[in-house]
Amino acid sequence: MSSIGTPRRDPVARSRPRSRRPPRRHLGPFVALVGLAAAVSAVIVAIRAHHTVPGVTVPLSNGRTLVLPATPGLSPLRARIVRLAESQIGYRTDPATSYCNKFSAHFQSGSTNCPPGEEAEEWCADFAAWTWQQAGALVTYQYLNGDLNSSAASFYEWGRAHGTWHPRSSGYRPLPGDVAVYGLNPTTLVAAHVAVVIGQLPHEAGPVAVNGDGDLTGFSVVEVRTNELYADIHPTGAPLAGYVAPTPAT
Repeated sequence: MSSIGTPRRDPVARSRPRSRRPPRRHLGPFVALVGLAAAVSAVIVAIRAHHTVPGVTVPLSNGRTLVLPATPGLSPLRARIVRLAESQIGYRTDPATSYCNKFSAHFQSGSTNCPPGEEAEEWCADFAAWTWQQAGALVTYQYLNGDLNSSAASFYEWGRAHGTWHPRSSGYRPLPGDVAVYGLNPTTLVAAHVAVVIGQLPHEAGPVAVNGDGDLTGFSVVEVRTNELYADIHPTGAPLAGYVAPTPAT
């Protein structure tokens, strides 16, 4: 911790002639103008700080990198979701051939036959729920209809219950921070996969998404795919069904 010393006094301050203060009536317009300029600057800074996610470089599953452009008009909640999801890229289960992971352990969901701080289950939904929760989104994690849990279809149920489900057929264009749902059967309430959207490139139909429990670059890892119209899992064939938007926690 840095300390604040006693201000040094100017040795010649007393010898300087005191300037006459201008009449108060002349300072009023000037002070008001300065105050207005400061207020406008503060508003501009606030808008930029709270509604733009800077462009970021993310590693792709093919070994290349992608520079995502800045996203204007984004809420602070969505910006935090994007940063958290990106921060986990490259995470792998331990042991590498298991489903032991820290995201399931956070919710105390899965098998405990794992190293300390980890539990084992297929964890794409646990990763998405963890990212939302850590960013400050509303998350109720339990095994009841309409709540979030390790089932990928739970995000569809959550979105329907909270009015934030957007089927792909609606033409909805996802925003960073949404969760994409793949291979959904709404009748049986089963889905194959979910992933956290961090952007969408122009002229591409699918999102750029961070996948928990992906398996294209390795077994059970966090990885990124662009134009993700099909789930980042084997076997392929689980198409994009729609998106769920986050709700701020109250």
